[in-house]
Amino acid sequence: MNILVELFIVFFKLGAFTIGGGIAMLPLLQNTLINEKKWFTKEEFMDIVAVCQSLPGVVAINMATYVGYKKKGLAGSIVSTFGVTIPSFTMILIIARFITSMGDNGVLMGAMAGLRAAALGMVVVALIQLMPAAIKNKWAMLAAIVAFVLIAILKVNTAYVILLFAVLGIAVTFAGSRKTVAAAEGADAEAEADEGGESE
Repeated sequence: MNILVELFIVFFKLGAFTIGGGIAMLPLLQNTLINEKKWFTKEEFMDIVAVCQSLPGVVAINMATYVGYKKKGLAGSIVSTFGVTIPSFTMILIIARFITSMGDNGVLMGAMAGLRAAALGMVVVALIQLMPAAIKNKWAMLAAIVAFVLIAILKVNTAYVILLFAVLGIAVTFAGSRKTVAAAEGADAEAEADEGGESE
């Protein structure tokens, strides 16, 4: 199958069957992109989620654009973005046309309540599935806890939290790199000293 057609079909299905926004899409995306298509590893998928979650705009559209570009450049990003937006665009037009006439219809309200519950369940599934790939050490665990406290309890703006941990992540990475280099240099110095001692 042509990769552009494949991208369109994948993201059209995701756009049609994902209820509750981009985060709720993550379990379906993970299963499709990692398990079925094998386009990305879990680590690569987590990087995609981190990038798309940090950027302005709707997460679902960001991910479609990103994945499409990674697979087929600009044409892939356009096709994927178009595919993921068509279902919601069509549905919202239909709903906007008929929602006012339906008013407080009991069937409609019941359906919306069920969809909200399903969306919450999908978000929880995404959290459980992605946690092992995202939290690999004590630093990541601490970062996740602090971010939760800042957003959920202290009500800090999410954008500030994202920026804060982006900067901290860079700092931690550079600090780890310096330690690795220092350890390697120390090992080389010890090896040279041992060789010098043996030659004497």
